[in-house]
Amino acid sequence: MRNTTRGLGYADLPELIDAMRGDEKHSGAAESTVDVLWVLYDRVLNVSPAAPDDPARDRFLLSKGHGPMAYYAVLAAKGFLDPAELAGWAGSESRLGYHPDRVLVPGVEISSGSLGHGLALGVGTVFGLRARGLTEPKVVVLTGDAELDEGSNHEAIALAGRASLAQLTAVVIDNQSATHGWPGGIAERFAVEGWATRTVNGRDHDALYAAFTAPHPDRPLCVVAVVEPKGS
Repeated sequence: MRNTTRGLGYADLPELIDAMRGDEKHSGAAESTVDVLWVLYDRVLNVSPAAPDDPARDRFLLSKGHGPMAYYAVLAAKGFLDPAELAGWAGSESRLGYHPDRVLVPGVEISSGSLGHGLALGVGTVFGLRARGLTEPKVVVLTGDAELDEGSNHEAIALAGRASLAQLTAVVIDNQSATHGWPGGIAERFAVEGWATRTVNGRDHDALYAAFTAPHPDRPLCVVAVVEPKGS
């Protein structure tokens, strides 16, 4: 099983994203994630539109589910969706909503949009895989820096570190939109709970790939992807 394409690449993503109109207030949320999403689906995740329910697949959980335009664009580029669907998104006949729906959209692992749920669901997903003897699939959760203000994330970060959930990766898009922040920075928030951490330029594909694939035995991994400040 591997990533497959429909002949579309990274250069096609702006046009695919631009096809989705009507939720411009969340365009910044989408644009902040596009490079991380592309690197994950193009070079890291073991997923395929030909076998979206394969038990051995990696799981990607978009906790930052508001403004999913970049996510839909990448899924379309990688063959999970027909690119022609994008223009009609959020319409009465479309399965592509303003928040992704795991029941309707191929390749989507969780329904999201209410912030703060994804990381806890990622922890539960790892425990579920372990119970089935599946210790190889990765579980990658994408969150935003402001989303980490949600209290459920405190519990998920602490539990994952103490349980040594090495299958779990949290990707935090840091666009400096958090209200409260964290003493020492986002990476330190995870490090004090026993996570391995990497902080990289969220637009640098090679740096992102290196961060995602560096060994972190017996510890979950947090990759902080720093992008432009929100609104800049």
